[in-house]
Amino acid sequence: MNKLIFLGLLTFLTFSHARMVNAVALTVDGEAITTNEIRKVQKKAGVSRQQAIDLLIQDRLQKEAMKNIKISEETIDAKIAQIANLNNISIPQMQKMLKKQGTSWSKYRESIRQALKKERFFKEKVARTIHSPSEEQLKLYYETHKEAFVMPTSIQMTEYSAKSEKTLQNFLRTGSAKGIKSISASKKTKGMNPAMLSMLLSTPDGRFTKPINAGDKWVVFKVNGKQGKKLLPFEEARNAVAARWRQEQQNQALKDYFSKMKTEAKIHVIRK
Repeated sequence: MNKLIFLGLLTFLTFSHARMVNAVALTVDGEAITTNEIRKVQKKAGVSRQQAIDLLIQDRLQKEAMKNIKISEETIDAKIAQIANLNNISIPQMQKMLKKQGTSWSKYRESIRQALKKERFFKEKVARTIHSPSEEQLKLYYETHKEAFVMPTSIQMTEYSAKSEKTLQNFLRTGSAKGIKSISASKKTKGMNPAMLSMLLSTPDGRFTKPINAGDKWVVFKVNGKQGKKLLPFEEARNAVAARWRQEQQNQALKDYFSKMKTEAKIHVIRK
């Protein structure tokens, strides 16, 4: 075969393959979903191809549902100030931290904008469909989900403290114990501060909690292990029961909302 013809054919096939690698797989109301996007979601979420497609369809439907929601710059500023205050840092400190992590300030602001859009969308379109549960409903939920309200009787942990957040963050990043004090203890869960208990229970064994400003020092806890089991009585577990019930209702309400949108959307499959 003529060498020039062969090279031309090879180039054509190469570009054709490149287009196929990131070709449009389907459109949702005119918005494209590419084969490359599907593969990325499959890998990141560890789901099947169809599940990845369903997630991407929901993403496009959500964007469509939120397109008319406007978030002012002042609202974004207020949310960022709230986040900074909760973490006991200034805005300039937050900007430096984000820069070190490789996140631009504009990209961070855009992520806050999208989070606020989703929050407002949920409040305006979904939350109003969820009614407060009766006491009977909560008790029934508790009786049928008792395994979710079993907790350890004690937690083994190590408290690490430092005079500054910087020293503590350096310890978490590098393992350097310079300027760090540590105390190991086994704490009974009964009578423990609810916020503290929730934080420790949600932290996997062998992992650290988030740093806490304790006033005169910064503290972080490493959960070494959880021992024993006890079923919380309904009276003690009521808030947790209500929270879990509400979360399930929210998930179902969102699923129903997007299922309805999906039946009304124009979805065209181009490549299977």
